[in-house]
Amino acid sequence: VQLQASGGGLVQTGGSLRLSCTPSGLSVWNYNMGWLRQAPGKEREFVAAIRRSGSATNYADFAKGRFTISRVNTQNTVYLQMNSVEPEDTGVYYCAADQGLWNRVSSPTEYEYWGQGTLVTVSS
Repeated sequence: VQLQASGGGLVQTGGSLRLSCTPSGLSVWNYNMGWLRQAPGKEREFVAAIRRSGSATNYADFAKGRFTISRVNTQNTVYLQMNSVEPEDTGVYYCAADQGLWNRVSSPTEYEYWGQGTLVTVSS
């Protein structure tokens, strides 16, 4: 199983960025798919997740109203649209897959499969 995340880069404060994750070896509709991030010197934290059924999403408080997670089954791809980004959003963003309970998707330790991460840098 490999999860290829892409779309990171340098963006100015207030700008937008869209991250993509296209796994190989698993189907995004069979897993709860999440985006998590790790800022320099900080622990990895949950950003957003979409339920395997596609019927629900979950966001960290800092992501609500600014970020949107979505999924296109025909492309086997999960997206994270990031709007109104702030310097605090700087970090490595990881795509991850979880087969466990939906009510635990906000816990980074719940995810079985991880991508290599894509770096997002927000300049002030």
